[in-house]
Amino acid sequence: MRGVNADVNADTQRAPRLSGLAVPGGILAAVAGAFAYVGTVDPNQPGHYPVCPLYRITGLYCPGCGGLRSAHAFIHGDFLAALQDNAMAVVGYLGFAVLWTVWVVRAARGRPLRLALGPVHLWTLGTLLLVFTVVRNLPFGGLLHP
Repeated sequence: MRGVNADVNADTQRAPRLSGLAVPGGILAAVAGAFAYVGTVDPNQPGHYPVCPLYRITGLYCPGCGGLRSAHAFIHGDFLAALQDNAMAVVGYLGFAVLWTVWVVRAARGRPLRLALGPVHLWTLGTLLLVFTVVRNLPFGGLLHP
C-alpha cells in the first residue's frame, strides 16, 4: 500500500512540472517559426520586408537595422555576416538561448523563473543600445553598418 501512495505522489508532482514547460515550449515554437520564416524568405531580396522607417526618413541606422539580415545569416550558419549585419541582434539571440535554457531547467525542477532586473540593469542595457546606435552611425563605425 505504501508503494501505491509513493507512485501517486510522484505522478502528482510530475504533472505540474510538465505543465510548467508549456509556456517555454510555446515561446520556443513561436521563435522557431519566426526564424524559419526569416530563414526561408531572404531579407536581402527587396520587397519581402518593409524598410526601417527611421532609416527611410533620416538615413540613420536604428539598433534593429539589419536584424532580419542578421537572423537570416545566423540561421544559415554565416556567423560573421550575422555579426556584421547586426552584432547586438546576435548577442540577443545568444542571450535568449541562455535565458530560455535556464527557464526550462527551472520549470522542469518545479521552480519559477525569476528575473530581478533593477534600474541599473535596464539603464545599462539602454546605454549599450544607445552607444551601439550612435557608433554605427558615425564614420568610423562602418563595421557596424548593416
